[in-house]
Amino acid sequence: MKVEGKELAIACARAIDENKAEDICVLDVKGLSSITDYMVICSGNSMPHLKALMRDTEVIVLEKHGVKPYSGEGRAETKWVVLDYFDVMVHIMHVDSRSLYDLENLWPDAKEVEWEE
Repeated sequence: MKVEGKELAIACARAIDENKAEDICVLDVKGLSSITDYMVICSGNSMPHLKALMRDTEVIVLEKHGVKPYSGEGRAETKWVVLDYFDVMVHIMHVDSRSLYDLENLWPDAKEVEWEE
């Protein structure tokens, strides 16, 4: 059975956590964003780490939950990649880009979702 929404956002957060992503945040942006319902934001500390996070998150979520992203944008070299699962957008960012763009503060009214077991 395919997962969607909050359950998929939590699955993505747990998948990126398996690869040692840093500072993982899941935001419920329903009604606040016109592009998605949930944002998963995390940091990686190097280009190889960003590549591994993107690649392995796709694989883990597909294997465990049967869901593939509709698209992916960016490359590790740009220091920001996005996996678009429609209801969930996963932002994998280099630590420097994360502090520069400060995505969490674009939706100050978003509720943070507890994803850790």
